[in-house]
Amino acid sequence: MRNIYPRIGFLTVVIVLAFGAAAPVRAADNDIHLNGALTREDFRDLTRQLGFAASYFPLAPAAPLGILGFDAGVEATAVKISQNSSFWRNAVQDGNPPTYLVVPRLHIQKGLPLNLDIGASYAAVPSTDISIIGGEIKWAILSGGVVAPAVAVRISGTKLIGGSEVHLETYSADLSISKGFLFLIPYAGIGQVLVNSRTDSATIRAFNGGVDFRETQNLTKWFVGLKIAPPVMPFSLVAEADFSTVAAYSIRANFSF
Repeated sequence: MRNIYPRIGFLTVVIVLAFGAAAPVRAADNDIHLNGALTREDFRDLTRQLGFAASYFPLAPAAPLGILGFDAGVEATAVKISQNSSFWRNAVQDGNPPTYLVVPRLHIQKGLPLNLDIGASYAAVPSTDISIIGGEIKWAILSGGVVAPAVAVRISGTKLIGGSEVHLETYSADLSISKGFLFLIPYAGIGQVLVNSRTDSATIRAFNGGVDFRETQNLTKWFVGLKIAPPVMPFSLVAEADFSTVAAYSIRANFSF
């Protein structure tokens, strides 16, 4: 019990940093505000990149946390979007999209019996009124050992909410493998992301015979990552790169109970 107060204090800092990073969201310069020049093909391309950016990023090795395991952390993902494309310029409010879409997240994961982990995340996209909620369940088919790697399957989903003229949900499934070497745990995986999106825009309806655009895209992605978990210490760092229609780079500062 004597260690509980430092842990609570650290978790408080984690939450403050996560929501503090989200504070610039109210500026809304890059809110999704579609104009009449956006075509169906533009919306298809936008769905691919926005859907990938809004999808669930694991930022964890395949090995299970264990029944007593609990991880809480803050992370940031930078997604390199096609800044000069017509579909992004016709989709953001000020017509000047950023080079990178930066998404800060608060991310928690809990170990369960039978090598299961569950997790949840909350993200707020700076310079927008957009938030993203997500959840996952992971099953380690092989929990790993001194010689054997860990192998896991994961299903996850996210939903974009907030001040946007695009409604979007993603559903993902992936297979990952990891193997620890002292305090270094590299991992890699491959997966599929299903993206459902539709517009909710009076402008699009006016230019499209009263009908909104709808899209369903199936994306293949692969990812590599490294967790650094010094022995004895309850802290860890995770870095991950995800690749699909565009690339995403993430870093996570984590605390383990």
